[in-house]
Amino acid sequence: MNRIIVLLAASTLAFPSCKIYSFKDVSIPAEVKSIHIAYLENRARLVNPQLAPQLNDKLRQKITSQASKLTQIQTSDADYDVSGYVSDYNYSTSGIANQQASSNRLSVTVHIIFKNHLDPTGRKVAPADFEADVTRNFDFPATQTIQDFETGQIATVVTNLTDEIFNKLFSNW
Repeated sequence: MNRIIVLLAASTLAFPSCKIYSFKDVSIPAEVKSIHIAYLENRARLVNPQLAPQLNDKLRQKITSQASKLTQIQTSDADYDVSGYVSDYNYSTSGIANQQASSNRLSVTVHIIFKNHLDPTGRKVAPADFEADVTRNFDFPATQTIQDFETGQIATVVTNLTDEIFNKLFSNW
């Protein structure tokens, strides 16, 4: 028994690659000083009234804390201009057991529009302009209503979407 414990302890020390990684690979060129973040409105067919305001607040907070060298300004003539909207918000059955729904899935998509206004001569400082959809899925038990899920998990939904949007804007992975 002691031999097994020693082997487990030794194997834990021998494999240092098993660690938690932090993805803070924020890539912002030194020339970039300002960012404008337009209000991301909710244009989805189904609307959770809490989603857009919380998503906007959380995205601004994340950019302030993680990309702190950027000054957020209120006009779209910033070096970087970010806009977009919630384009899809729907839920469906995602799992069936014994011929009944066993789990549901909430899918949320945010369409992001990124514009780089640097260097009017045509030479772009990376990254180039782009549009992209960010989609996150959230599974929950079929015994729970969508309203109950939203009430308990809207913060998780907002945090996951914010992280995904931030990574799309500023990370090189």
